[in-house]
Amino acid sequence: MTGGTGGTEASGERSVAAGGGIGRVNTGDFVTQVERATLLPPEALTVSPTGLVHLPERTQLFVGRTRELALLDEGSGIQVLCGLGGIGKSTLAARWAADRVADHTVVWWITAETPAELDAGLAELARAMQPSVVGVLPEDALRERALQWLGTHEGWLLVLDNVSDPADLRPLLARAGGGGRILVTSRRASGWQDIARTVALEVLGQGEAAELFTGFCDADDGLDALCAELGYLPLALKQAAAYCAEAGITPRTYRELLAAYPAEMFAATSEGGEAARTLARVWQVTLDRLADTPTAVSLLRVIAWWAPEGIPRWLLEPLGTPLEVTEAVRRLAAHSMITLRNGELTVHRLVQAVVRADPATVTVTARDAATRLLRMGAWHEVDGAGRRVAVHAEALAGHSDQADDTEDAARLFELAALFFRLDTVGARALPLAERALNSMRRIHGPDHPDTLRAVQYLALALEMEGSKARAVELLADGLAARLRLLGPDDPATLEAREGLARVLREFEPTRAEELLAENAVHFHRLLGPRHPSTIQARYELLEASSRGALDVVPLEELVTEAEHASPQDPDVEARIKRSLALALAAAGETERALALAENVIEDVRRRDGDADANTFLSRLIVVHVLMLGGQEDRGRALGAELLEDCLRTVGECDLTRLVRQQMELE
Repeated sequence: MTGGTGGTEASGERSVAAGGGIGRVNTGDFVTQVERATLLPPEALTVSPTGLVHLPERTQLFVGRTRELALLDEGSGIQVLCGLGGIGKSTLAARWAADRVADHTVVWWITAETPAELDAGLAELARAMQPSVVGVLPEDALRERALQWLGTHEGWLLVLDNVSDPADLRPLLARAGGGGRILVTSRRASGWQDIARTVALEVLGQGEAAELFTGFCDADDGLDALCAELGYLPLALKQAAAYCAEAGITPRTYRELLAAYPAEMFAATSEGGEAARTLARVWQVTLDRLADTPTAVSLLRVIAWWAPEGIPRWLLEPLGTPLEVTEAVRRLAAHSMITLRNGELTVHRLVQAVVRADPATVTVTARDAATRLLRMGAWHEVDGAGRRVAVHAEALAGHSDQADDTEDAARLFELAALFFRLDTVGARALPLAERALNSMRRIHGPDHPDTLRAVQYLALALEMEGSKARAVELLADGLAARLRLLGPDDPATLEAREGLARVLREFEPTRAEELLAENAVHFHRLLGPRHPSTIQARYELLEASSRGALDVVPLEELVTEAEHASPQDPDVEARIKRSLALALAAAGETERALALAENVIEDVRRRDGDADANTFLSRLIVVHVLMLGGQEDRGRALGAELLEDCLRTVGECDLTRLVRQQMELE
């Protein structure tokens, strides 16, 4: 086609040449305005023999990631680095790409958070290949030229950083062909199954985290504790290290500032640092994307108050309909804000901390909801529900101030202390019981029934941890208050008397017997001889009066009465049968003792499950019976299995110490 005073020729499939004053040219792919320009065919895009490279500035400090680098090396085609914002996806991608420049003719980095950014990056690639088209072709024409070049050449590498939606890449993938490699980074953990292989990034190891920090700031006072507090997250470590270096403070001081001013520190950056790359900003982007699923945001704000791991989905059921909760979990997992493992949720501790640092009007509502959900879940019909609730209640207590405790929170902490005590984990029960009592006193005063119950719970936790003198003092004061306020026949008064007697047995056995005898009389008169509370009171008296040497005959009588109690109480029956099994073993009746103890295990396991403390305790009785009966090898074998199960389920506690003692391991 010719125009003006001269002539031009076009060559190449679907190419167009224009000269003179031509204003519009239609190539069949697009329409564009040109003035006195020559439109070049895709074949005109060229790459220098030395290659074409566009990458971010290579980081001088890079630690760890050996596994991920190996997976990238082994891969081909399209791969996706996915994970939580700030976990180091872009840093890893830049490092790997920089080390592979020699293997590719073109290595091109594109920030591709939106389709528009992806298109702009492709257009820039075309400009770099043919600078003469700068200012001549429009953006869509340049993007088209780049796509045609990628589809007809080999040996190139594209890095597409921070892709929001896998669907955004489909137009590129449909045109680019398989002649090169594409490495994607994204917070999206799902949706890639039909497109690419994913490599999920985890946080750094402890040693790697310390190495990264000291690479920016040569200070180690309190470093290990700070790395743990920051959850070994690369962005948080870099942010903290840069701040410490600039402010001339130690990791210990930074951690103190973080505890006192979380919102400010999560938003802080060093001079010249990128404000958009602070923790507060990085995750706010994801929260904004989740705004169209309000239940997802609410769920994240709730679990921010709990322990970061082992969050059962059933705790979240009251937050919405089954579909709403499922969709909320799905979206949070898809955007790497949580991970799903064995049906439970896990959330990074810094995500929790940043969410809790939001304005009080939002966080107070979430904290109250977190408290309410735990109280509701404490009696969920699943094995170990109380234990799981206790762990998350403990975390909530650590994240909140005692002065802000509501009555709901105080009751929750009291309940958590009870569950820990039942699991014989007194060290974790004690601080929760103490907090519950302090809050009840503040809310209700010293003489309220709820306060007096909290006194009882704290005293029993103290007794378990060996602070028996203080436990006796609290229990005596509590009994006096209940006698004064409730009278001698109130169940709370009887409970207080029994608790005091139990602790006094070691110091004042005679006084303990007197209190238990008094209790037995009250129960007999109030509830009758066949009530399980009456039978238990008689058992408590028998145990105290025997001074550790229970006889078989009276225990057999109590077992018979417990089996015919009205109403039946399996816990009372199991407790007396365990004592009878020990008494039979001590009397040399090993086979009978063993049969009874194994029968108790089956009953308790059927009722309470394998992971309940009563089941563990019943199994310990079998070990003890075997050791007393001379079957030490079998006893140690069963003891080892019991110890392993206890440690896996509960951790170190009084029960594990007892197991070791029975096995003569300590």
